Amino acid sequence: MFRFGIIILLINFHFNYFAISESIAPDFRETPFDLKLPHLVENEFGPGIRTKARNPKDPKAVYHVLYLPSDWEKGKKYPVIVEYAGNGPYHDKNGDKSSGLVEGSKLGYGFSGGKGYIWLCLPYLNSSGTKNVRQWWGDEPQYDPAPTVQYCKFTVQRVCKKFGGDLEKIILCGFSRGAIACNFIGLYDDGIAKLWAGFIPFSHYDGVRRWAYPGSDRKSAKKRISRLGGRPQLILSESRENNQLTRNYIESLKGIDAGNLTYIESGFRNHNDEWVLRPSPARSFTRQWLNRITSINE
Repeated sequence: MFRFGIIILLINFHFNYFAISESIAPDFRETPFDLKLPHLVENEFGPGIRTKARNPKDPKAVYHVLYLPSDWEKGKKYPVIVEYAGNGPYHDKNGDKSSGLVEGSKLGYGFSGGKGYIWLCLPYLNSSGTKNVRQWWGDEPQYDPAPTVQYCKFTVQRVCKKFGGDLEKIILCGFSRGAIACNFIGLYDDGIAKLWAGFIPFSHYDGVRRWAYPGSDRKSAKKRISRLGGRPQLILSESRENNQLTRNYIESLKGIDAGNLTYIESGFRNHNDEWVLRPSPARSFTRQWLNRITSINE
């Protein structure tokens, strides 16, 4: 009876924590950080190094950011977290900011704790593929995603081959614009869709609302999510309300295998990915979820 009571208490704690609404959720700054992003260098590669890098034929204005885990060893295989950043420059009433730059990404480092996973932050490219962009992808008004999609396919394969990324254990994540990109870019066609073992979109979801770029309508978004094929997604949000909007949207779709989707809240009110650099039940839950998908032990 005592053990049963403990189980009920834990279930209630888990439910109540992840059901915190935006109106009462705390600011993440009230929680001391326990992780700090490694200093960004350029074209230096090794364990624990976060570097600004380019593919051999990339123009100077095109780059990605690569982090090799602190326990990285040449010749070994590692799961990979690929990440897309939010739009920028962005600033809101809570003091939350997003630069829109590749190097502004934080989710992969917080989720991994800097070990066990290769972390690859990818850019969105303009329509000619000659520079990174901070708003959406491509150039307005067409917002052509093709160069971004092609860059992702090529760079993921190249990084995995060169640094020991396990092609069977690649997770795609993103914040805000990046959350939308999990499906809009990550499931754009069959070629890119087959890269991923799972997805972690934080704050927003492809198809829930219309945006400025073509293809943000629900009919187009449904075509993309149909490529999910039953693979797992951990859908994160700042609030129960936003998560419910996403759940309602996905459950309204006909013929979509949504049985492997998990919905949780960050526990913080912030539209900001910096919360992952601080301890929280949501971060612990995400790490456990990742470990199940990639078979990595903490």
